[in-house]
Amino acid sequence: MSDLKNMTPREIVEILDKYIIGQDDAKKSVAVALRNRYRRSLLNAELQEEITPKNILMVGPTGVGKTEIARRLAKVMDAPFVKVEATKFTEVGYVGRDVDSMIRDLIESSIRLTKKKRLEEKYGVAEAMVEEKIVDALMPNQSVNNTKRNTTQNPFDFLLMNSNYLSQKEEYEQKKQNEEREKKLEHDASNQYARDQIIQQLRDGKLENEYIEVEVSVAHKGNQLDMSSEGVGIAIGNIFGDMMPEKKKRKKMTVKEAREVLREEEAQKLIDMDQVVDDAIKNAEQNGIIFIDEIDKIASSNMNVSGGGVSREGVQRDILPIVEGSVVNTKHGPVNTNHILFIGAGAFHVAKTTDLIPELQGRFPIRVELETLTEELFLKILTVPENAIIKQHKALLETEGVNIDFTADAIEELAHLAYLMNEQYENIGARRLHTVLENLLEDISFALPNVEDKTIVIDKEYVAEKFKEKVDPEDLDKYII
Repeated sequence: MSDLKNMTPREIVEILDKYIIGQDDAKKSVAVALRNRYRRSLLNAELQEEITPKNILMVGPTGVGKTEIARRLAKVMDAPFVKVEATKFTEVGYVGRDVDSMIRDLIESSIRLTKKKRLEEKYGVAEAMVEEKIVDALMPNQSVNNTKRNTTQNPFDFLLMNSNYLSQKEEYEQKKQNEEREKKLEHDASNQYARDQIIQQLRDGKLENEYIEVEVSVAHKGNQLDMSSEGVGIAIGNIFGDMMPEKKKRKKMTVKEAREVLREEEAQKLIDMDQVVDDAIKNAEQNGIIFIDEIDKIASSNMNVSGGGVSREGVQRDILPIVEGSVVNTKHGPVNTNHILFIGAGAFHVAKTTDLIPELQGRFPIRVELETLTEELFLKILTVPENAIIKQHKALLETEGVNIDFTADAIEELAHLAYLMNEQYENIGARRLHTVLENLLEDISFALPNVEDKTIVIDKEYVAEKFKEKVDPEDLDKYII
């Protein structure tokens, strides 16, 4: 395993703290679950098969960070990750039929991740090949016209074959050949000098905007017959794809664009896709994470035991074997789900966790309650994370040459407004901050780039003035997503 996957639970939580405020219990649970994967990898093969991951069930209102914890965790650990909505499987015509699609999506995600890694490993080798192609395209077409040799034999040559005598014609041809050889040597030396100069300019980045014409591959466009619901993918156009010659076309582009296109093309030739798929399946089986959101929507409460509740229970029973551990057939081969980590999440406002069928409850042994966001947490969300919302908006406006300066009391007022709106009306968690900030900066963003003042200070008075008529029951619907 890589160093990232060897991190201790405390180190994993420290990284999550950079992006997610609060929810310490949930962070600890997922950190321990990932550390157990590393511990399991150190055991012998026989014992490894016996130890299954402890799936996690997150309970909390919308917008408190359930999805973000799982997504950020997968990104940090560089693991295959898929987010699915449990309600998708209760749609008319589904009723749990296509639950296996979450595994197929995970495999596709793992293949993309593994292929990207393999391509990056080959970029170094591909760069040298690309440089040669670009230099060839930049070099002027220079060639030496070789004089066609007269191959007509003199009828008396056989008489002179064994002598040192050379006819005038042979002397002339030999002299001509020597002259052409010298010219070719001079031409090659001149070409090499020009080539070295172009290579140096290319490496110095002086030719990035020069236009060149290069030959690139054209992908075959086949008709796709989608039978993914049955675990089968048939590309009719690819049935005879290997028998068809590779199509190429000449395309004009800048050196910078050509480098990227050709690098991908050359690196692609250097990797073995069969090996990539095999590694991707293994990676998904051992390190994959599936986040099942809105899992409470498929729970049947005691008051709803008929109608839609029956189909929801059917979805639970279809999900059960996948979470328990089974083999799912995909177009890339069978996939074992025994060691995939499943993270369920839901608000559980109407239904309770105990309304899930007992078998499914038992497959999510770790349950964590996520806390409702307070005004203090809103304040931290606005400023503390590395990707804080205010930092994002400031960066966006700086691209137009405008610097937005938020005072401390303005940020406090924004947190207070967001908290009040969530308390009094629909609670949408941290998503409320996005809505408030978008409305706060709407007029400024609309006026850009035609503004005189390139530095705009936003204080508490500005925020209060902006929302003085909008913080009202009649207008609060605008802030509900």
